[in-house]
Amino acid sequence: MEQNFNKIIMDIYEIKRRTLKTAPYFFKRNTLKYFGQRMRDFKVAKLNEYQYFITAPSYSYDYKTGQKIKMPNTEKIFDTRTNELETPKSN
Repeated sequence: MEQNFNKIIMDIYEIKRRTLKTAPYFFKRNTLKYFGQRMRDFKVAKLNEYQYFITAPSYSYDYKTGQKIKMPNTEKIFDTRTNELETPKSN
């Protein structure tokens, strides 16, 4: 029975580690806080052999009313070949 121990499970924490040089501010605490996000809010889905789709809800804060306002989700594509985050092309 052959086992592959080198296979890495691609979760949001692995993507954060891999993008430290290519997107150093994307997962910073202040950036996430600005958009009302936490690391655990991100979902990861495999698109193909090299790409993963990541998404998380995004919020803004209305200082006049003190209310949290839902904004469009944060959506990026992570490429394992380049370790870069790309914006998905809209149709």
